[in-house]
Amino acid sequence: MHARLKAESKRSGQPTTALVREAIDAWLAEREKEALHASIADYAHTVAGTTADLDPEMESAAVEHLLDGEDT
Repeated sequence: MHARLKAESKRSGQPTTALVREAIDAWLAEREKEALHASIADYAHTVAGTTADLDPEMESAAVEHLLDGEDT
C-alpha cells in the first residue's frame, strides 16, 4: 500500500499526506452517510404502523397536491 501511495503521489504531484487526508476524509464521509442511513432505517422500522408512520392529514394534503398537479 505504501508503494502504491508513493506512486500516486509522484503521478499526481501531490504530497502523500494530502492524498492520505483526502482518502480518510472520503472514507469518514461514507461512514457517516451509512450511519445516517442506518439510523433512518431503524427509525422507520420502529415507527412502522404507528401514528408517526402515517399522518392522515399529511397524507390527505399530499393526495390533494398530487391531484391538483394532474391538470397541468
